[in-house]
Amino acid sequence: NYAKTHKLPLYIHRAAYWLAHCRTIALGGHARRCPEGHVAHAWYNSCHQRTCPQCQAIATERWLEAQKARLLACAHHHLIFTIPHELNVLWSFNRVAMARILFGAVRDTLIELLGDAKYLGARAAFILALHTWGRSLVFHPHIHALVADGGLGEDGAWKQSRRSHFLPARVVMILFRGKLLAAIRDGVARSQLRFAPNQSRERLNSLLNKLGRRKWNVRLCTRYAHGAGVAAYLARYLRGGPLKNAQLTEVDRHHVGFVYRPHGEEGERRTQPVLMRLPPDQFFARYLAHVPPPGLQSVRAYGLYANTQRERLDRARAQLAQAPVETPAPLTPQAFLARFPNAVSALHCPRCGRALISIPLPRYATGPPNL
Repeated sequence: NYAKTHKLPLYIHRAAYWLAHCRTIALGGHARRCPEGHVAHAWYNSCHQRTCPQCQAIATERWLEAQKARLLACAHHHLIFTIPHELNVLWSFNRVAMARILFGAVRDTLIELLGDAKYLGARAAFILALHTWGRSLVFHPHIHALVADGGLGEDGAWKQSRRSHFLPARVVMILFRGKLLAAIRDGVARSQLRFAPNQSRERLNSLLNKLGRRKWNVRLCTRYAHGAGVAAYLARYLRGGPLKNAQLTEVDRHHVGFVYRPHGEEGERRTQPVLMRLPPDQFFARYLAHVPPPGLQSVRAYGLYANTQRERLDRARAQLAQAPVETPAPLTPQAFLARFPNAVSALHCPRCGRALISIPLPRYATGPPNL
């Protein structure tokens, strides 16, 4: 019903279809039964959409384990780069191009400052993750940066940051602001960006000039003793979409209700959850705005953490008393389920212990299988 009254891109139509049919008979599946007839269960296929909250848990754990295997054994910093909300309309019409511009501005800012001998003077190591939502599902594009507190100098030796506060927040903000605005102007000049219906080149230039005189929201969090905690924070938002099933409290024809925790000041205790109730149209407008376009890479690694810098990363790890990077074996569904003590084994009969027999189920059947 929402799609009939709102113009949506084809990729959102497709994503909505897969999300609606995730783990249903429409996608097929398989049944497992005991040879002795003690038990029989059906498992339906997952949709594997990046924004699906049901089937991305194991993919999230696989990504997190791969990143933990690469992290350097040193302190890490968490930086957050946010664009002004006045640019949200431009982003909506140029999602892939604006994401590329934002990643490039953050990357160039960190490489330039950390390469300066005044601050670090070395090849840095950092991971960038793009988020497009706030906790209440509002459109809020920003990048989280996980940055190692050190890097490799030109002589190949490990260099530690000279400043206790890592980088000056004002300098980071000014440089990031200038690079992003310059990249947007360049994209307009090259006709790589589309204008919104109520926008023009003159209006956009006027807006960019106005934003160039304002203070932007760039946050430098307290230094962490290791990077695993920040990586775990990023992993929760990379897959599974902006809303988890456990957050939903009510769903009917008139309202969709979900709970979230508002942001508090750094160092404060966790705030109490807030209930948000939205009409269905408003809920869909917020939720579907965060479906990523095809081909948009939301996580990118640079410096020593880049895939092409394996040799330099191992050299840095050796100086930090770490072994060379070893890519962990992919996490299997069985090993993932074993982490939950209450999970029921899906491979053996709980009564006789015999291995269950798997029977494929056809796609597009109607109703549950006759077991």
